[in-house]
Amino acid sequence: MPMTLTAFLEGQSDLPQSLKTLIAAMADTCALIGRTVNLSAVNDLQGALEQENVQGEVQKQLDVIANDIMLEEARWKGVVHGLASEEMDDYVAFDRGDYLLFFDPIDGSSNVDVNGVVGTIFSVLPAPKGDLSLSDFLRPGRDQVAAGYAAYGPQTILVLTLGKGVVAFTPDTNGVWIQTKTAMTVPAATREFAINMSNHRHWFPGIQRYIDECVAGKDGPRGADFNMRWLASMVGDVHRILTRGGIFMYPGDTKRAEGKLRLMYEANPIGFLIEQAGGKATNGTTRILDLQPTGLHQRTGVVLGSAEEVERVAEYLNG
Repeated sequence: MPMTLTAFLEGQSDLPQSLKTLIAAMADTCALIGRTVNLSAVNDLQGALEQENVQGEVQKQLDVIANDIMLEEARWKGVVHGLASEEMDDYVAFDRGDYLLFFDPIDGSSNVDVNGVVGTIFSVLPAPKGDLSLSDFLRPGRDQVAAGYAAYGPQTILVLTLGKGVVAFTPDTNGVWIQTKTAMTVPAATREFAINMSNHRHWFPGIQRYIDECVAGKDGPRGADFNMRWLASMVGDVHRILTRGGIFMYPGDTKRAEGKLRLMYEANPIGFLIEQAGGKATNGTTRILDLQPTGLHQRTGVVLGSAEEVERVAEYLNG
């Protein structure tokens, strides 16, 4: 009989019940967001709004709808003390709860209108007792107790770590989450990379060197042909890496030295997943999970995936 998410969580004897409740609620929430995405064309929910989020990015209708779904206090059954979202200026505090929840409600939302892969990314950290302050949220990624994402593509899939490896679940025809991956692992070596090549002229020399060597293929110093993939959705590209290996790069550059991706909502949870699957996740040179946040919407460069390639990039950037 297939393992359900409910049975999987019940089998985690060392996991606090409050965290099991949170993860089950997150799965239900992602299922609802996934259905909303699936029906967005029929319900006229595609396209952009005439407003920007705190990042200065034009918001899609689905960004706001998914964010509102995540903000419903009743959804978290008293186990979440505070929420922080990529789409909001400030955090939201509830009266009680054991955890802080960070999320990107719709990652890759520019893909919605073209039926590309999008997803929801989340990160869970312990919450202090009493009233919350900003400093309570500014915790390094190594403090995470759970993280994951839901990818909404040809199939909806929930990828999760509780700090003991990476597993995945897919809903059946009745909406029950069934385990479809028991131990996702990132191969140490790869011949595939994901990067936005249009930024080549802005990259630092170490990044340019790495990519140029990959593109040179068998005739270059690597002596091997590489494939490039780029979905404009971190969830989509990372899911491929967790499935078959590779390296994902959105580095800092001369245009934006601090990087573009958000540390708390994207880099930390994905970095936790990648490490739990045997890969590495850095900002180019430093482990992402060791970075000390200075603000809710701090940005960072990201280089993650197969360990050998991530180490090579760091070598080139330090060279």
